Amino acid sequence: MKQVISAAALVTAMTLLCAGAAQAQSVAQMESRFAAADKDGDGKLTKDEAKAGMPRVYANFAKIDRAGNGYVTIDDIKTAMASMM
Repeated sequence: MKQVISAAALVTAMTLLCAGAAQAQSVAQMESRFAAADKDGDGKLTKDEAKAGMPRVYANFAKIDRAGNGYVTIDDIKTAMASMM
């Protein structure tokens, strides 16, 4: 049995595929910037590290650091980004 896919369904599928690829690229860039900003390599950004290397994270530090630890991790940033979408 042949299955026919409408042009609209194909466009939707391609759009979702491209969006997923763009999001993956964005996450990879963020992770790279995080690693560069994390000067001591401990997997945490202090306010000073964020200020120097990730200004948007610094500007939203209190929102991202929900636990009030005085640092943020890459997972904290990803969680904050997901809640903004």
